[in-house]
Amino acid sequence: QVQLVESGGGLVQPGGSLRLSCAVSGSIFTIYTMAWYRQAPGKQRELVAFITSGGNTNYADSVKGRFTISRDNAKKTVYLQMNSLKPKDTAVYYCKHPDNWGQGTQVTVSS
Repeated sequence: QVQLVESGGGLVQPGGSLRLSCAVSGSIFTIYTMAWYRQAPGKQRELVAFITSGGNTNYADSVKGRFTISRDNAKKTVYLQMNSLKPKDTAVYYCKHPDNWGQGTQVTVSS
């Protein structure tokens, strides 16, 4: 059973920053692509970013230039650095492994 534990969500003002972390257990980790998704109330879950085992990254147009996905294979952890946050970034953010989802962490961008 692959388990993913997320942390780093919270309340932040527009223009602020947060860093989300996802710690993975029960997996080799290094051979898998990892991803971050998000889901706002009443909306479909959408892909935010992914990173391959070789470090190749891809981003949704809505976050390109503001968010950075990275991974630390020694710590079996994937990160999402979020800068210049906007109210429309408010959502539950989920870490994704091929075999499981994280529990989700709430990000709220508001004054």
